[in-house]
Amino acid sequence: MANDGALRLAIVWLSVIMVLVGVFTFSLKKIMVTYAFGMLGISGILLPDRDFFDREFSRWPYPVTADERAALQARRSGFKRYRIYPMRVIIYTTIYSIGLYKWWILVSS
Repeated sequence: MANDGALRLAIVWLSVIMVLVGVFTFSLKKIMVTYAFGMLGISGILLPDRDFFDREFSRWPYPVTADERAALQARRSGFKRYRIYPMRVIIYTTIYSIGLYKWWILVSS
């Protein structure tokens, strides 16, 4: 991951949410479930190496070469760096919505 600041900020917000869950529920189990769900969410959204996965599928078993990384960086910069793939958005939205719903049911009970 190239942006450590985003990871730190996400972990700080996760700790704030964990403290709020702990203050309002007094349940260590719910705090730990919140931690696990939050870390899975952070790792699924922030940590994947986009340059690695934005290559042709047959190249995934091999490391990204310096030439491939330079070509990917030259093709896109700024907001174009993260391309929106409809199927990826649908899958992420579905998985995280179900997980967030189940987390909310657990925490609010």
